[in-house]
Amino acid sequence: MEKQTVLITGANKGIGLETARQLANAGYHVFLGCRDKQRGDEAVSLLHSEGLKDVELIVIDVVSDESVQQAYNNLSQKIDYLDVLINNAGIPGSIPQPVLETPIETYKQVYEVNVFGVARVTKAFVPLMQKAPNPRIVNVTSDLGSLGLHTDRSWRHYDVKTAAYGPSKSALNGYTIALAYELKNFKVNAVNPGYTKTDFNNNTGYKTVEEGAEPIVKYAMIDKDGPTAGYFSDYGVTPW
Repeated sequence: MEKQTVLITGANKGIGLETARQLANAGYHVFLGCRDKQRGDEAVSLLHSEGLKDVELIVIDVVSDESVQQAYNNLSQKIDYLDVLINNAGIPGSIPQPVLETPIETYKQVYEVNVFGVARVTKAFVPLMQKAPNPRIVNVTSDLGSLGLHTDRSWRHYDVKTAAYGPSKSALNGYTIALAYELKNFKVNAVNPGYTKTDFNNNTGYKTVEEGAEPIVKYAMIDKDGPTAGYFSDYGVTPW
C-alpha cells in the first residue's frame, strides 16, 4: 500500500517537529515545512537519525506568496496528490498583549502568519489534495481562540487575554468552518494542542510536546467517517 503523504508547516521544532515524528512513526511520508533551509535540514537529519527516513524538507514561508507557490511547485513534482495538510506555523506576537496598549503592527504581524498564512497555504495546496481519496486539513489553533471559554469565569485560563493572538485563532476557527463548508469531500478541523511546553511560550506550558502533538495527529489520521468543521482538544469538542 502506498504511503500517505502529509505536509506540516512550521515543523522544524516544537509541536510541529513532534507531529512530524509521530506521523512518520505511523507510516506517513512527511514533508517537513520550514522557512529556514538550514533549520529544516537539521530537523530532517534529526528524524533520519531516529530511523525515520520518509521525511524530507519543503522550504516554505507562509507569509510569502512566492515561497508558497515555489513550495507547491516542488511538492507537485514529487507526488501526484497530498493526503494531509497541517497548518501548524504560527506566532504569538509580543506578550503580554493588553488590548489598549498593543501596537497595531503586532496585530498585523500575528494575523499575517496565523490567519493569512493559513489561507495562503491552503489555497495553494488544495488543488494537490483534490485527487486524494480522503483529503484532510488540520488547522492548529488554541483554546485561547474559544469565545465560549473566554467568557467562562471558571475556565483555568480565563485571565489569559491577548489582544492579537487569541483573536487570530478565533479568526482561524471561523475560517476553518467556512473552508469545511466549501470543501465537501475534505475533512477540515481546528485542533488545539493545549498549553504545551515549547519555545512558543518560553517553555511555560504544562503539556509535553508528545501530548501536544497527539490530538493533531489524531485528526490528521481520521478516516472518511471522521468529523469535519470541528474544534477539538485532547479532551474532545472545544466550545467555539
